[in-house]
Amino acid sequence: MLDSNAKVTMLLNKVAEGDRSASEQLLPLIYEELRKLARIRMSKLPPGQTLQSTALVHEAYMRAADQGDGTWEGRRHFFFVAARAMRDILVEDARRKASLKRGGDMVRVDLGVALEIEAPAEKMLDLDIGLQKLENLDPKGFELVMLRYFTGFSLAEVAQAWDTSLSTVERKWRFVKTWLAEEMEE
Repeated sequence: MLDSNAKVTMLLNKVAEGDRSASEQLLPLIYEELRKLARIRMSKLPPGQTLQSTALVHEAYMRAADQGDGTWEGRRHFFFVAARAMRDILVEDARRKASLKRGGDMVRVDLGVALEIEAPAEKMLDLDIGLQKLENLDPKGFELVMLRYFTGFSLAEVAQAWDTSLSTVERKWRFVKTWLAEEMEE
């Protein structure tokens, strides 16, 4: 009998190959974990949000499932893609709310707040600009921010996922936060 992680990986690969029944089997296995991630993210947004965590989960799942390019490297890969999808959804929602026709305006992000998972939706735009630059310059650093900020992984969980030492991940985290702070001050 396959353990839960192996079954998720097998189903992810079948979904990527276009197997619709695998998608139906996969969602119940990962739904609660995705809901937990969405609840964490949504709990940090100001009250009165029109985007609900259930909608965020469903949209993130659909986007992540659509991005399967033939194979998934496992749960970590899928949840990284799901985290990226959540980020994209929240950024799109923030852009919509901040559009000038709705009276919005961009606000500078306080990096200390943003990286501690406290940034309200309207501040996501500034963080997104920094993350786009980081993705091009340091893909591993970008992945670290995605796993920490959007997925809620601890540094220890990232170290385990990357199969590296905790001290290496801690150094990378300090570097990435410092880099983003300097980038956003400009």
